[in-house]
Amino acid sequence: MAQEITTPATTGTTLVDVKGLKVHFPIKGGIFNRTVANVKAVDGVDMFIQRGETLGLVGESGCGKSTTGRAILQLVKPTEGSVVFEGDELTKLSPGALRQKRARMQMVFQDPFGSLDPRFSVGELVAEPLKNFNRGNAKEIEEQVADLLRVVGLNPFFMNRFAHEFSGGQRQRIGIARALALRPSLVVADEPVSALDVSIQAQVLNLLQDLQGKFGLTYLFVAHNLSVVKHISDRVAVMYLGRVVELSKSVEMYEMPLHPYTQALLSAIPVPDPEIESKRKRIILEGDVPSPVNPPSGCNFHPRCWKAQAVCREVIPPLEEKQYNHYAACHFPG
Repeated sequence: MAQEITTPATTGTTLVDVKGLKVHFPIKGGIFNRTVANVKAVDGVDMFIQRGETLGLVGESGCGKSTTGRAILQLVKPTEGSVVFEGDELTKLSPGALRQKRARMQMVFQDPFGSLDPRFSVGELVAEPLKNFNRGNAKEIEEQVADLLRVVGLNPFFMNRFAHEFSGGQRQRIGIARALALRPSLVVADEPVSALDVSIQAQVLNLLQDLQGKFGLTYLFVAHNLSVVKHISDRVAVMYLGRVVELSKSVEMYEMPLHPYTQALLSAIPVPDPEIESKRKRIILEGDVPSPVNPPSGCNFHPRCWKAQAVCREVIPPLEEKQYNHYAACHFPG
């Protein structure tokens, strides 16, 4: 019998526990500038991240992946829900306590060209968080910056150069060095390789994996490239229109997806073997993704789902454990 999603809190391995997370952005209109509607970017996300793992968060553009990552870090204020990090409820912390907690959680941004201030040298960019949290005097901070640049594969000799003098891959390494400066336990990587050349993507992914082992990092890896997520993730969460629809170990997700949306996504990944590829059945979804301003009743996916029945249009399926450690939000999984 299916059980509601539970977090393995008793094992002491859970770093982040997210329950009922919602982020709604108001739409203003009229002569009085009143709220006339809400964009339901994140609309009830439940998931947990275990210490030391990489959780891949995937879905098509606009499904709420990046907003979920930012809401976990409290860069975007949640409308509703709970985010527990290292035992503390982040949504209820005072500004001062939250600032101190932010040293333990950092973000690597998608765009290495736009996330680095062009007015700062590379050394100043990496040193900024160290100065903000008083992590040493000027000489000590300079030594830490040099060490961080070496760790990410850059020559410390170039710390006086500016970001525009580096390639995209090198800029992303600078962003990673800055994120590691305060020795966080959680790093949210928001599509960190999507803006890079394919030849550079593997290098950055391998770097992230090496750093995870060296610093004991936990990653929330946000991406829309399923092949990249398969390569780096221990577990995968699939989002559709603001909700997590499936959550399981990476191997199980790719071999035996339970949710129809996940099945459709995976069917679109080409197989390098022409004979196998010619026999595969591609699932073509009908219609467009509904608007997050006015999502469908019941299951968000029911207007495009070939399994949909009356209950799907009326009842929101909870994210439940359908198989051991394999969760799906579907009335008719498999």
